[in-house]
Amino acid sequence: MNLPRVPNTPRGTRELGPSDLHLWLLPPPAAPRDVPVGELDAHERQRAAAYRRTDDRKTYVAAHVGLRRVLSVYTGVAPQRLAIGREWCEECGERHGRPVLVGLPGAPEFSLSHSHGLAMVAVARTRVGVDVQALPSRETVDACLPLLHPAERQEITRIPAEQRQTAFARLWSRKEAYLKGLGTGLARAADIDYLGEAAESWRPTGWTVRNMPLCASHVGAAALAGDKDWRAGIHPVPADWLYARDAVERISAVEPGLRTVLRAHDPSSVRTHALIDTRNRKERAQAS
Repeated sequence: MNLPRVPNTPRGTRELGPSDLHLWLLPPPAAPRDVPVGELDAHERQRAAAYRRTDDRKTYVAAHVGLRRVLSVYTGVAPQRLAIGREWCEECGERHGRPVLVGLPGAPEFSLSHSHGLAMVAVARTRVGVDVQALPSRETVDACLPLLHPAERQEITRIPAEQRQTAFARLWSRKEAYLKGLGTGLARAADIDYLGEAAESWRPTGWTVRNMPLCASHVGAAALAGDKDWRAGIHPVPADWLYARDAVERISAVEPGLRTVLRAHDPSSVRTHALIDTRNRKERAQAS
Protein backbone atom coordinates (compact mmCIF):
# COMPACT_ATOMS: atom_id res chain seq x y z
CA MET A 1 0.00 0.00 0.00
CA ASN A 2 1.52 3.32 -1.07
CA LEU A 3 0.38 6.05 1.28
CA PRO A 4 1.15 9.75 0.85
CA ARG A 5 4.06 10.87 2.98
CA VAL A 6 4.20 14.00 5.09
CA PRO A 7 6.46 16.56 3.39
CA ASN A 8 9.84 16.95 5.12
CA THR A 9 9.03 14.11 7.52
CA PRO A 10 10.71 10.88 6.40
CA ARG A 11 9.81 7.46 7.79
CA GLY A 12 11.60 6.81 11.05
CA THR A 13 11.96 10.48 12.04
CA ARG A 14 11.42 9.49 15.67
CA GLU A 15 13.56 6.50 16.63
CA LEU A 16 11.94 3.94 18.93
CA GLY A 17 14.10 1.25 20.50
CA PRO A 18 12.88 -2.15 21.76
CA SER A 19 12.95 -0.96 25.39
CA ASP A 20 11.65 2.57 24.76
CA LEU A 21 8.31 4.00 25.81
CA HIS A 22 7.40 7.38 24.34
CA LEU A 23 4.60 9.24 26.08
CA TRP A 24 3.02 12.33 24.55
CA LEU A 25 0.97 14.80 26.59
CA LEU A 26 -1.55 16.50 24.32
CA PRO A 27 -3.30 19.69 25.47
CA PRO A 28 -6.78 20.74 24.39
CA PRO A 29 -7.04 23.40 21.66
CA ALA A 30 -7.55 27.04 22.50
CA ALA A 31 -10.72 27.01 20.36
CA PRO A 32 -12.71 24.24 18.61
CA ARG A 33 -11.97 25.77 15.22
CA ASP A 34 -8.28 24.94 15.74
CA VAL A 35 -8.95 21.18 15.42
CA PRO A 36 -8.76 19.82 11.83
CA VAL A 37 -11.71 17.43 12.08
CA GLY A 38 -11.15 16.44 8.44
CA GLU A 39 -8.15 14.35 9.54
CA LEU A 40 -10.48 11.88 11.29
CA ASP A 41 -11.99 8.89 9.50
CA ALA A 42 -15.72 8.14 9.27
CA HIS A 43 -15.70 5.83 12.29
CA GLU A 44 -14.01 8.42 14.49
CA ARG A 45 -16.44 11.13 13.41
CA GLN A 46 -19.33 8.77 14.19
CA ARG A 47 -17.91 8.04 17.64
CA ALA A 48 -17.47 11.76 18.28
CA ALA A 49 -21.07 12.48 17.31
CA ALA A 50 -22.29 9.91 19.83
CA TYR A 51 -21.06 11.99 22.77
CA ARG A 52 -23.94 13.88 24.33
CA ARG A 53 -21.88 16.48 26.19
CA THR A 54 -20.19 19.06 23.98
CA ASP A 55 -17.01 19.12 26.09
CA ASP A 56 -16.67 15.33 25.86
CA ARG A 57 -17.10 15.47 22.10
CA LYS A 58 -14.46 18.20 21.76
CA THR A 59 -12.04 16.25 23.95
CA TYR A 60 -12.49 13.09 21.87
CA VAL A 61 -11.96 14.89 18.57
CA ALA A 62 -8.88 16.79 19.80
CA ALA A 63 -7.34 13.63 21.30
CA HIS A 64 -7.78 11.60 18.11
CA VAL A 65 -6.43 14.36 15.89
CA GLY A 66 -3.45 14.57 18.23
CA LEU A 67 -3.00 10.79 18.10
CA ARG A 68 -2.90 10.79 14.31
CA ARG A 69 -0.37 13.60 14.23
CA VAL A 70 1.89 11.85 16.73
CA LEU A 71 1.72 8.55 14.82
CA SER A 72 2.57 10.42 11.62
CA VAL A 73 5.92 11.30 13.23
CA TYR A 74 6.79 7.59 13.44
CA THR A 75 5.37 6.42 10.12
CA GLY A 76 5.87 9.37 7.79
CA VAL A 77 2.29 8.91 6.58
CA ALA A 78 -0.03 11.93 6.54
CA PRO A 79 -2.39 11.90 9.58
CA GLN A 80 -5.59 11.69 7.53
CA ARG A 81 -4.19 8.76 5.52
CA LEU A 82 -3.41 6.55 8.50
CA ALA A 83 -5.73 3.55 8.74
CA ILE A 84 -6.50 2.86 12.40
CA GLY A 85 -8.35 -0.38 12.95
CA ARG A 86 -8.64 -3.13 15.51
CA GLU A 87 -6.32 -6.01 16.27
CA TRP A 88 -6.88 -9.14 14.19
CA CYS A 89 -8.27 -12.11 16.15
CA GLU A 90 -7.08 -15.49 14.83
CA GLU A 91 -9.81 -17.33 16.74
CA CYS A 92 -12.83 -15.59 15.23
CA GLY A 93 -11.26 -14.11 12.09
CA GLU A 94 -12.45 -10.59 12.88
CA ARG A 95 -10.84 -7.36 14.03
CA HIS A 96 -11.52 -6.33 17.60
CA GLY A 97 -9.57 -5.45 20.72
CA ARG A 98 -6.68 -3.02 20.75
CA PRO A 99 -6.45 -0.24 18.13
CA VAL A 100 -3.59 -0.80 15.66
CA LEU A 101 -2.23 0.76 12.49
CA VAL A 102 -3.46 -1.26 9.52
CA GLY A 103 -1.45 -1.79 6.34
CA LEU A 104 1.86 -0.60 7.78
CA PRO A 105 4.13 -3.57 8.60
CA GLY A 106 6.56 -2.72 11.37
CA ALA A 107 4.48 0.22 12.61
CA PRO A 108 4.75 0.87 16.36
CA GLU A 109 2.14 -0.15 18.91
CA PHE A 110 0.20 2.66 20.57
CA SER A 111 -2.47 3.52 23.11
CA LEU A 112 -4.54 6.65 23.75
CA SER A 113 -6.27 7.96 26.85
CA HIS A 114 -7.97 11.26 27.64
CA SER A 115 -9.65 12.69 30.71
CA HIS A 116 -10.91 16.16 31.55
CA GLY A 117 -8.81 18.22 29.18
CA LEU A 118 -5.65 16.10 29.10
CA ALA A 119 -4.81 13.41 26.55
CA MET A 120 -1.85 11.05 26.54
CA VAL A 121 -0.50 8.82 23.78
CA ALA A 122 1.91 5.93 24.42
CA VAL A 123 4.09 4.54 21.62
CA ALA A 124 6.25 1.41 21.97
CA ARG A 125 7.51 -1.67 20.13
CA THR A 126 5.38 -4.00 22.23
CA ARG A 127 1.77 -4.27 23.34
CA VAL A 128 1.09 -1.17 25.36
CA GLY A 129 -1.79 0.37 27.26
CA VAL A 130 -1.96 3.83 28.79
CA ASP A 131 -4.46 5.57 31.02
CA VAL A 132 -4.81 9.06 32.39
CA GLN A 133 -7.32 9.92 35.11
CA ALA A 134 -8.51 13.15 36.66
CA LEU A 135 -8.68 12.81 40.44
CA PRO A 136 -12.12 11.42 41.32
CA SER A 137 -14.53 12.66 43.95
CA ARG A 138 -14.90 10.78 47.22
CA GLU A 139 -18.34 9.68 46.08
CA THR A 140 -16.85 8.14 42.92
CA VAL A 141 -14.24 6.27 44.96
CA ASP A 142 -16.90 4.85 47.28
CA ALA A 143 -19.08 3.81 44.33
CA CYS A 144 -16.21 2.06 42.52
CA LEU A 145 -14.65 0.22 45.47
CA PRO A 146 -16.94 -2.84 45.07
CA LEU A 147 -15.62 -3.30 41.51
CA LEU A 148 -12.04 -3.91 42.68
CA HIS A 149 -10.14 -7.07 43.50
CA PRO A 150 -10.79 -7.90 47.20
CA ALA A 151 -7.15 -7.24 48.11
CA GLU A 152 -7.23 -3.88 46.30
CA ARG A 153 -10.37 -2.89 48.20
CA GLN A 154 -8.65 -3.71 51.46
CA GLU A 155 -5.62 -1.62 50.52
CA ILE A 156 -7.70 1.42 49.58
CA THR A 157 -9.89 1.31 52.69
CA ARG A 158 -6.80 1.15 54.91
CA ILE A 159 -5.54 4.44 53.50
CA PRO A 160 -6.46 7.66 55.39
CA ALA A 161 -9.55 9.27 53.89
CA GLU A 162 -7.70 12.41 52.77
CA GLN A 163 -5.29 10.31 50.65
CA ARG A 164 -7.81 7.85 49.27
CA GLN A 165 -8.78 9.72 46.10
CA THR A 166 -5.22 9.89 44.81
CA ALA A 167 -4.49 6.28 45.78
CA PHE A 168 -7.64 5.06 44.05
CA ALA A 169 -6.89 7.08 40.90
CA ARG A 170 -3.37 5.63 40.73
CA LEU A 171 -4.73 2.09 41.14
CA TRP A 172 -7.53 2.56 38.63
CA SER A 173 -5.15 4.03 36.05
CA ARG A 174 -2.87 0.98 36.41
CA LYS A 175 -5.85 -1.31 35.99
CA GLU A 176 -7.21 0.43 32.90
CA ALA A 177 -3.75 0.66 31.31
CA TYR A 178 -3.31 -3.10 31.76
CA LEU A 179 -6.76 -3.94 30.38
CA LYS A 180 -6.10 -1.70 27.37
CA GLY A 181 -2.82 -3.50 26.80
CA LEU A 182 -4.64 -6.83 26.88
CA GLY A 183 -7.16 -5.47 24.40
CA THR A 184 -10.22 -6.26 26.52
CA GLY A 185 -10.80 -2.93 28.21
CA LEU A 186 -13.41 -3.06 30.96
CA ALA A 187 -15.16 -5.94 29.19
CA ARG A 188 -12.86 -7.95 31.48
CA ALA A 189 -14.14 -7.61 35.04
CA ALA A 190 -12.06 -5.21 37.10
CA ASP A 191 -11.91 -7.59 40.09
CA ILE A 192 -10.08 -10.40 38.23
CA ASP A 193 -6.57 -8.94 38.14
CA TYR A 194 -4.65 -7.64 41.13
CA LEU A 195 -2.75 -4.41 40.46
CA GLY A 196 -2.31 -3.14 43.98
CA GLU A 197 0.79 -1.98 45.80
CA ALA A 198 1.25 -4.60 48.52
CA ALA A 199 2.35 -7.66 46.55
CA GLU A 200 3.92 -7.22 43.13
CA SER A 201 4.31 -11.00 42.85
CA TRP A 202 0.54 -11.13 42.47
CA ARG A 203 0.43 -8.71 39.57
CA PRO A 204 -0.09 -10.11 36.03
CA THR A 205 2.94 -12.06 34.83
CA GLY A 206 4.78 -10.93 31.70
CA TRP A 207 3.79 -7.27 32.13
CA THR A 208 5.27 -4.11 33.58
CA VAL A 209 2.59 -1.78 34.92
CA ARG A 210 3.68 1.48 36.52
CA ASN A 211 2.36 4.91 37.38
CA MET A 212 4.04 7.99 35.93
CA PRO A 213 4.40 11.53 37.25
CA LEU A 214 1.97 13.93 35.60
CA CYS A 215 0.44 16.91 37.39
CA ALA A 216 -1.56 17.84 40.47
CA SER A 217 -4.94 17.25 38.82
CA HIS A 218 -4.25 14.00 36.91
CA VAL A 219 -2.54 10.66 37.40
CA GLY A 220 -1.39 8.27 34.71
CA ALA A 221 -0.09 4.75 34.18
CA ALA A 222 1.39 2.62 31.44
CA ALA A 223 1.34 -1.15 30.93
CA LEU A 224 3.81 -2.89 28.63
CA ALA A 225 4.05 -6.53 27.61
CA GLY A 226 7.49 -7.62 28.73
CA ASP A 227 8.80 -8.27 32.20
CA LYS A 228 11.73 -5.85 32.05
CA ASP A 229 12.76 -2.26 32.64
CA TRP A 230 11.54 0.36 30.15
CA ARG A 231 13.11 3.71 29.30
CA ALA A 232 10.26 6.23 29.33
CA GLY A 233 10.27 9.76 28.01
CA ILE A 234 7.34 12.15 28.56
CA HIS A 235 6.95 14.66 25.72
CA PRO A 236 4.71 17.69 26.45
CA VAL A 237 3.41 19.14 23.19
CA PRO A 238 2.51 22.87 23.21
CA ALA A 239 -1.03 23.55 22.03
CA ASP A 240 0.11 26.02 19.37
CA TRP A 241 2.39 23.29 17.96
CA LEU A 242 -0.10 20.41 18.07
CA TYR A 243 -2.72 22.27 16.02
CA ALA A 244 -0.42 24.19 13.68
CA ARG A 245 -0.43 23.48 9.94
CA ASP A 246 3.09 22.04 10.20
CA ALA A 247 2.22 20.16 13.41
CA VAL A 248 3.88 16.87 12.43
CA GLU A 249 7.19 18.55 11.68
CA ARG A 250 7.02 20.48 14.96
CA ILE A 251 6.06 17.42 17.02
CA SER A 252 9.01 15.51 15.59
CA ALA A 253 11.28 18.08 17.24
CA VAL A 254 9.75 17.86 20.73
CA GLU A 255 12.24 16.58 23.29
CA PRO A 256 11.23 14.75 26.48
CA GLY A 257 10.44 17.04 29.38
CA LEU A 258 11.06 14.14 31.74
CA ARG A 259 12.95 10.87 31.41
CA THR A 260 12.43 7.98 33.80
CA VAL A 261 12.70 4.20 34.02
CA LEU A 262 9.67 1.97 34.58
CA ARG A 263 11.12 -0.87 36.60
CA ALA A 264 10.11 -4.49 36.10
CA HIS A 265 7.99 -5.91 38.88
CA ASP A 266 9.86 -7.33 41.84
CA PRO A 267 8.48 -10.84 42.53
CA SER A 268 9.95 -10.75 46.05
CA SER A 269 8.18 -7.50 46.92
CA VAL A 270 5.48 -8.78 49.27
CA ARG A 271 4.15 -7.30 52.48
CA THR A 272 1.74 -8.96 54.88
CA HIS A 273 -1.68 -8.97 53.28
CA ALA A 274 -4.62 -10.98 54.60
CA LEU A 275 -6.28 -11.34 51.19
CA ILE A 276 -3.19 -12.16 49.13
CA ASP A 277 -1.68 -15.62 48.84
CA THR A 278 2.05 -14.91 49.23
CA ARG A 279 3.25 -18.36 48.22
CA ASN A 280 5.24 -18.46 45.01
CA ARG A 281 3.54 -19.53 41.80
CA LYS A 282 4.86 -23.12 41.94
CA GLU A 283 3.52 -23.57 45.48
CA ARG A 284 0.14 -22.13 44.51
CA ALA A 285 -0.09 -24.43 41.48
CA GLN A 286 0.75 -27.50 43.57
CA ALA A 287 -1.83 -26.52 46.18
CA SER A 288 -4.56 -26.19 43.56
